Amino acid sequence: MKTFNQKTLPLLRRIVAMPGALDLLGRAGTSLAALLRQHQCGDRGMVCSADRKSNDLAVSEGARILIVYELGSSGEKIWTPRPSRPASTAS
Repeated sequence: MKTFNQKTLPLLRRIVAMPGALDLLGRAGTSLAALLRQHQCGDRGMVCSADRKSNDLAVSEGARILIVYELGSSGEKIWTPRPSRPASTAS
């Protein structure tokens, strides 16, 4: 995991979560606040190496950052949306 100086990370703006994402967080016993803290510290979760490189570039350009976290013992995943969906929605 590459970590960034806090000053280089984008500020979180409006946070929106889909009902299914909130349900998954509840079933996995994970708080949204904990995932947002991970995100703000540069942890992008389980993204592939190509997406990791794109994320590093996105931080410097202020573009979208893909995150994928595996939650709980079931291994279900939560991620930020694909570019065709609103950037502030977790699904």
